[in-house]
Amino acid sequence: MTTHIDSLAPDLYRSTTPRDTPEQVLAAIADGINTGNLGALLPLYEHEAVFAVRPGTLNRGPHGIAEALTGFIAMNGTLDLKVTRVLEASNLALVTTTWSFIGTGPDGEPVTLAAESADVLRRQADGSWRFVIDNPWGTK
Repeated sequence: MTTHIDSLAPDLYRSTTPRDTPEQVLAAIADGINTGNLGALLPLYEHEAVFAVRPGTLNRGPHGIAEALTGFIAMNGTLDLKVTRVLEASNLALVTTTWSFIGTGPDGEPVTLAAESADVLRRQADGSWRFVIDNPWGTK
């Protein structure tokens, strides 16, 4: 699947989604995936952020993150995500969640995924939060 991130470039880091707390950022991730809104998801990430597409494999930067998120969106499923802990130090937050996702694979077969995530977010100069590391697979 081709991601047309360049068409989103002018608004890539603008967002109307509340990002005043790490919990709001995680809620926005679930909402963006569940509604298929890639444009709402990309502003939740710093420009140099990474996304663990599977344990041990990182997608880097806006194009890599868009590719990873497009994979979830393409499965037309539902992401259920619950924040279990937020540890803040200075302008960083380690956020852990439990999540499950039910969708449809490219072959038309049902897909069920579940894990515990470990994500790192950073407070921005405007007070909002963005992902630095999005690791849906937790410690794996």
